[in-house]
Amino acid sequence: MTEDWKFERRRNRLVDDLREKGISDERVLAAVGRVPRHRFVEQAFLGRAYNDEALPIGLKQTISQPYTVAYQTQTLAPKRDERILEIGTGSGYQAAVLCEMGAKVYTVERMRGLFDKTAPLLRQLRYKASTRFGDGMQGWEAHAPYDGIIVTAGGIEIPDTLLQQLKMPEGTTPGGRMIIPVGPRHEQIMTYVMRLGENQFDSVEMEACRFVPLLSRTQS
Repeated sequence: MTEDWKFERRRNRLVDDLREKGISDERVLAAVGRVPRHRFVEQAFLGRAYNDEALPIGLKQTISQPYTVAYQTQTLAPKRDERILEIGTGSGYQAAVLCEMGAKVYTVERMRGLFDKTAPLLRQLRYKASTRFGDGMQGWEAHAPYDGIIVTAGGIEIPDTLLQQLKMPEGTTPGGRMIIPVGPRHEQIMTYVMRLGENQFDSVEMEACRFVPLLSRTQS
């Protein structure tokens, strides 16, 4: 059995597992089924790459468990060619899933050690995500407004800078939306935000979660 075939079988089992756990968007499941997660994990954890678990990637950071990635993606529901901003590139796995769904992905990472590893990996795997080293809490104004923002770290509150980079509604076209963990580190709630107007937003609390903290400083 070749390595590629072995990993493909494991990806297929992961997709079945996610479906059983409630992920129902077939576009999301198909995207997860195409992304080689084993390329985004440390060599020491290669045998666990397709387990539904978070894994260390160094610098006290983790690659999110596949269920969390699929859940956030399903909730955001990115459409082909939509502009999606990701805050917290991390391993690059979430960005790859978004790219597989046909979104135009912009992703910001605050930790130089992760950025220098992940940005080249995404290019090597031919994912056309635009990557930036910087303070994720400031978003990426140059490419705003965004149809969607996905935040892969949790904070006490939703940064206003990110809210203002969501697309405004126009006529019957809805405004931008965001999926973000909100709350103290051990009591975060996944929150879905919709832009209704200039300074009007609506939010819906989803389910409990636990993410690394959303911080405002870059780390070289």
